Amino acid sequence: MSFPGTWMTTSESMVYRVVPKCACSTIGQIMYFSDHGQFFDGDIHDATGGMHKWAIEDSHAPIERVVRGHSAYAFTCVRNPYTRILSSFFDKICGIQRNGNRYRGKLVPLLIQKYGIEVGGDDGKQEFDQIASFRRFLLFARDTIRWRRPMEPDIHWSAMSGHISTFIVNGGRYDNIFFTEKFNEGMQAVLNAVETPHPVRLENIPRFNESAGHGPQRAHPVEDYFDDLSMHLVYEIYKRDFELFKYDFENPGNKMPLGEVDLDEVHAKLGD
Repeated sequence: MSFPGTWMTTSESMVYRVVPKCACSTIGQIMYFSDHGQFFDGDIHDATGGMHKWAIEDSHAPIERVVRGHSAYAFTCVRNPYTRILSSFFDKICGIQRNGNRYRGKLVPLLIQKYGIEVGGDDGKQEFDQIASFRRFLLFARDTIRWRRPMEPDIHWSAMSGHISTFIVNGGRYDNIFFTEKFNEGMQAVLNAVETPHPVRLENIPRFNESAGHGPQRAHPVEDYFDDLSMHLVYEIYKRDFELFKYDFENPGNKMPLGEVDLDEVHAKLGD
């Protein structure tokens, strides 16, 4: 069995299934701090020690033992599909990544050529029609997810339910799935349920956002980016996410969930 995208504290106090673009940098740093009393110096995604990650070979055995034995509190975090895909566009498509290059090398030139997308010039800082380019990006994202063309779907815009399901299918069970939009409330519930070597006071924790400053600022309200066609595309891609995680498909301007996540429903529907 494998648990891709799973992180665990070295003290085995908590297990987290990473969902990209859903506060994962902040959550990872909180987990690191809870074990070591200090934050990881750098982007937590680059850490190769100080916490267990499925991407690290030596972490496989402890993660599998804890997850399959359900001996630690397991959780994940979700986000409104409209704001998540929009964030992916500005960060990964328009933005320059922390290595100084475009995301995934030839991806952006491919999008410019095949889909007519603009990204704000070489540095991502020039004026461009954000709404038109985002809607064209949505077509690309749909093509990758529906037909795996012109490439495999990327983790940053593939459905949250897909990420979350691998943990369940391979024998894990979540104790909590909370909302990025209610981050403090959700993360506090996790911390209340576990004992950590170092206490964590959420009010003192900064927000770690590895995508901050990568791309141009969003120039319009969220709802302006989504006309009828783009809403249809979003629903085609994220239907399950809207339903399972209780987000409002009808109103892109409402980022807040309409209800709480039903964990039994999530396990039943994603455990097939």
